[in-house]
Amino acid sequence: MMAEREQKAGYPLAPSNGYGRSDEEAMNSDELRRQKRKKWALYIIAFVIFQTGIIVLFTFTVMKFRTPKFRMRPASSFDTFDVQTATPLFNLRMNTQYGIKNTNFGPFKYGNTSVHFYYKGTEVGSTTIRKSKANFRSTKKVNVQVNLVMPASLASNSELANDLNAGILPLTSQSRVNGKVEIMFIFKKKRSANLNCTMEVNISTKSLQNVKCK
Repeated sequence: MMAEREQKAGYPLAPSNGYGRSDEEAMNSDELRRQKRKKWALYIIAFVIFQTGIIVLFTFTVMKFRTPKFRMRPASSFDTFDVQTATPLFNLRMNTQYGIKNTNFGPFKYGNTSVHFYYKGTEVGSTTIRKSKANFRSTKKVNVQVNLVMPASLASNSELANDLNAGILPLTSQSRVNGKVEIMFIFKKKRSANLNCTMEVNISTKSLQNVKCK
């Protein structure tokens, strides 16, 4: 009897139904599956947020249509420089350079553009910029010549005589370039850029100075 009791105390009885271990393994397996599902859900949410950020960034940078800038550059010279202060009279042939700055992520294609020069509201010359394009995120530089000739209507203008005697011929220039911006070869939008510049012809140095555009 004593040996029987010792045997029973030393060896606990196994579960009567035989399912204790299987239930514990099933619970662990379910927990692992839940954790995996949570991880995948987090991955998917993070991916969606990342994709949304990329789309928003793409929309507000690459897909944004910007208006190009049209400016007259100060690099100008003269082939003909005839100025008479006594008459008064001026006859100039000026080499000018223009810049069309395109900050879009696509080319800006523009048509023929006329540029007009004025002396205090009176037109004294004009030139034409031929149609072309400014590539994406670059500045198209265009060199053209313009003849600046005093019209007969200014022959008796006392202001002109004073300006020529002072050695400075003030001029203004105006223009408008029209074209289309093309992004990804699909999306197109019309854009126009204005040119409004003031400048001075220095008679003593035979140079163009104080070129300011807005």
